[in-house]
Amino acid sequence: MEKMLNINGNLAIEQGERRIITISAAKKPEVIVLRVAAYARVSTSSDEQFNSYAAQNRYYTDLITAHDGWKLVGIYADEGISGTIADKRDDFQRLMTDCRQGLIDRVLTKSIARFARNTVDCLEAVRELKSIGVSVLFEKEKIDTAIMSSEMITAIMASLAQKESESIGSNMQWSYQKRMERGEFNTCKAPFGFRLKGSSLVVEESEACVVRFIFEQYLSGSSREEIAAKLREANAPTRADVPLWKSSTIYHILNNERYTGNALLAKRITTNIFPKEKVKNHGERPQYFVEGSNPPIITPETFEKARQLAARRTCHGNAVFNEHPFQKQIICGCCGSLFKRQKPRNTEYWICYTHYESKDECAMPSVTTTAFEDSFCRMYYKLKQQGDTILSALITGYLTVKSQRMLWSLDVIDLNKKIADLTNQNQLLSVLKQQGLVDSDIFISRSNAIAEQLRKAKQEKSRILEAEGDSTVQQTQDMIDILADGPTFLEEFRADLFHALVDKIIVEDADHVSFRMRNGLQFREKIERRKR
Repeated sequence: MEKMLNINGNLAIEQGERRIITISAAKKPEVIVLRVAAYARVSTSSDEQFNSYAAQNRYYTDLITAHDGWKLVGIYADEGISGTIADKRDDFQRLMTDCRQGLIDRVLTKSIARFARNTVDCLEAVRELKSIGVSVLFEKEKIDTAIMSSEMITAIMASLAQKESESIGSNMQWSYQKRMERGEFNTCKAPFGFRLKGSSLVVEESEACVVRFIFEQYLSGSSREEIAAKLREANAPTRADVPLWKSSTIYHILNNERYTGNALLAKRITTNIFPKEKVKNHGERPQYFVEGSNPPIITPETFEKARQLAARRTCHGNAVFNEHPFQKQIICGCCGSLFKRQKPRNTEYWICYTHYESKDECAMPSVTTTAFEDSFCRMYYKLKQQGDTILSALITGYLTVKSQRMLWSLDVIDLNKKIADLTNQNQLLSVLKQQGLVDSDIFISRSNAIAEQLRKAKQEKSRILEAEGDSTVQQTQDMIDILADGPTFLEEFRADLFHALVDKIIVEDADHVSFRMRNGLQFREKIERRKR
């Protein structure tokens, strides 16, 4: 017969002559507490959205504090900022910084659309957080990176979120277009010389007098560079985002019909692909000319005279000038500006646009045409001697790594997932048919549809894998052929060989220049300056 005993707080059982003592655990397992943060975002800064913003803060505070295994680190929230570009979200960046510093173990967010609407940004953030041991829970999609071994679902959901953002962007563009058609849209930003009051432009006289001065000077024979220099010397007011007057600024003013009291709308449009950017409208979308859109600063006659003068100067003054092989080919390695051609007396040289307009902005010295030509001839001779070996090795190496690199392309990852899903659907359909759960006609119809989708997905994957980088390989092979057919050395500069081989010239400093070739390679050469 068993007898229960209590020995020093431990339970003991006597069974005849045997005694069994249970020793209680000295330590109970510690409850692991996760440091949890939440990220919330609303799309605009309106009062209605602010209520949603405050509600999200309350919701996550209550949710985290009510969980026994969680400790609230903080609520990170951005309001009134687009989710398509992560860099613009201050609290999102602060969240990522705190995660990197080991202050957070887990992040909660309402949905992928709230976290990021750009597929690349979303995947990069999730991958980085996962690599440092931080999990992300997307509540709406029920995706928890702590328990999921694959990022494929995240990629798919992020793609859906990106499509949602594209749809919103398209709706906004449609709204702008309809307002332009009805004549209800004016502008979102006032040009130099105007101020926005409500939705109307009014003349700012302190700037309008500068606009009149620019047109008067141009019609009097001054160049854009000369006008900009005069305005800099006079400390004339500029736009807030333009620190000093440049010839490009003068160009935009001389070509802005707003100063006549009229407006051409949709001159620039937003692209449909990510990352979205503003580009010139070359006829891809409708434009709208609105007469009397705002008060004029100059007369239409003055504006037209300036345009006609600019056309005459282009035709007569710069026709031969623009045919120079180096025109728009030379880039400043210091500030990124193009070099412009100068020819005082008998020496032709090239100077950085920024340096020309302000030596304080860029210290890059000028370079003579002969120095560029000599550098190219030396580079050509080296390529002629060793280029075949170097370029052939480049093609071989590129083709070797190309397929491996492409396996991690986002497009290929999405296609792999699509192919896998379609294959699973096809297998499931076959099982259902075998069990008599699918009608024969439906089976054939659905099976044919899946087969066609599979064919297209595999075809698209092959196209990407085969086409990616083919231009680089072809351009490199073209270089090999050009060098093989060319002379052993150049007794003088040849513009045809320069254009066939070189994409851009980059002036690195006073003594060195790099030639960026058509296939993306760069070759560095020393600048040997001749005495003028």
